[in-house]
Amino acid sequence: MRASRAYSGGVSEWTFLTNHAHVLVCLSDDESLRVRDIAEQVGITERAVVRILGELVDAGYLEKFRDGRRNTYRILRDQPLRHPLESAHTVGDLLNSVAG
Repeated sequence: MRASRAYSGGVSEWTFLTNHAHVLVCLSDDESLRVRDIAEQVGITERAVVRILGELVDAGYLEKFRDGRRNTYRILRDQPLRHPLESAHTVGDLLNSVAG
């Protein structure tokens, strides 16, 4: 189980991974997590999670499936990372290194 609150230590509260990566890490544990649960784990608003999920779907990193009133997401792990410095690696590589 991941921490239920955002990181709150130290003077400067920056992290090595973006909120987009944090959302993917949450979904790698449970692809049926609710937006509320993701927001709590990452430490951002539900609106920000909805925006990030939409961006990840639009960019081809997630597939979205409707299940009644809820959405389920599937991570497309073979997709390359976006930045040129990391483009030789996939989303799966990233998740294996931080969530594996």
